[in-house]
Amino acid sequence: MTTTVGGTSASRATTRRLDTLPKAHLHLHFTGSMRHETLVDLALRHGIALPDALRDEWPPHLLATDEKGWFRFQRLYDLARSVLVTVDDVRRLVRETVEDEAREGSGWLEIQVDPSGYASRFGGITAFTDLVLDAARDASSLTGVGVGIVIAANRTRHPLDARTLARLAVQYAGRGVVGFGLSNDERRGRPEEFAKAFGIATRAGLASMPHGGELCGPDSVLGCLDALGATRVGHGVRSAESPALMDRIASAGVPLEVCPASNVALGVYPEPDAIPLRRLFDSGVQIALGADDPLLFGVRLVGQYQLARRLGFSDEELAELARMSVRASTAPSDVRSRLLTGIDDWLAAEPGESAPEPWSS
Repeated sequence: MTTTVGGTSASRATTRRLDTLPKAHLHLHFTGSMRHETLVDLALRHGIALPDALRDEWPPHLLATDEKGWFRFQRLYDLARSVLVTVDDVRRLVRETVEDEAREGSGWLEIQVDPSGYASRFGGITAFTDLVLDAARDASSLTGVGVGIVIAANRTRHPLDARTLARLAVQYAGRGVVGFGLSNDERRGRPEEFAKAFGIATRAGLASMPHGGELCGPDSVLGCLDALGATRVGHGVRSAESPALMDRIASAGVPLEVCPASNVALGVYPEPDAIPLRRLFDSGVQIALGADDPLLFGVRLVGQYQLARRLGFSDEELAELARMSVRASTAPSDVRSRLLTGIDDWLAAEPGESAPEPWSS
C-alpha cells in the first residue's frame, strides 16, 4: 500500500514506526491532554452533562479564526475542565497522559497549566500546583517518562494575574517547574503587557515559553521575542510569512512548538498541505512538533509526525525533527543524551511496517 505526497509515492513498508521514534513533547495543555474516554467517564461519574461535540460527535468541528469561534473552543475546553472534581481525577489525568506519552515514544514531556483555572476546586493555586507536581512525579516513576511543568498565564486576564503566577512558578523553579508561558487568544493581550511577569520568571532561571504566531501573524512572534525574551515560542508557525523573521529565529536558535493538527482544526490553514512546515524546516528553524489539545483536536503526538510524513518528510528528516524537540527541551543532560542516542538507533534500524496513519487519505 502506498501514500501519495506532493506528487511522489512512498511505500509504508519502507518507513519506520513513528511510535518507536524517541522524542520530546513540548506543547501540551493540561486539560487538553485528557483521553476522550476519561472525559466521558468522569462526566458520568460526577453527573456533568456534556454537549454532543464532546461526547457522540467527537472530535468537535472547530473554527477559531474569529472571536465567536474561539469562544466556542474555549467553552468546550472549560466544560472539559469541569469534570476534574477530585484529587483522584487530577492524578488520573496526569497518569494517563504520561502513559500515553510513553506509548508514543516520548521520553520527556513538558505540560502547560494555568493553576488559577483550577484553584477554586483544589484549595488555591499553590495547593493545585503541589498536586500536579506530585502526580507528575508518580507518573514519571511509573513510566520512565520525565515530566516538566510549565506554569502559564492567561493573556485574556489582567497582567497583574500573570505576575502572581510568575511568582508562583518561581517558588517551584528547580522543583519540577521548568518554564513560564502565556496562552489563550492571541488577539487579546499583547506580549508587551506581560513583560514584567516574564521578567520575574526569567530572572529566576525559568525558560520563557509564550504562545504567538498562530491566530496572529509574524508581529505576534516578534512581540514574544522582543518583549518577553522567548526561549521558545508556542506555535509560531506564521513566522513563515516573513522571511526576515524566519532568518532571525533560525540564527538565534529559538525553537517553534508547531502543532499541525490544531492549525488545521482551528482554521489557521485550510488543509494539512497548506501548513508551511517544510518552509520553516528548510529555512533552518528549530521545530518541536506538539499536539496542543488532543482532547479537542483528536490527534496526539505521533499523529503530528505522521502529518509531517504526509508532507514529504523522510525518515531522516523526521529523526531530525525528533532531535530538535529534544534539544529544545529543558530535559536534564542525561535524558537528552539517552533520547538522542535512541533516535540514532531508530534511524539505523531496518524500516518496518508503519502503524496506521490517520492523516493518510
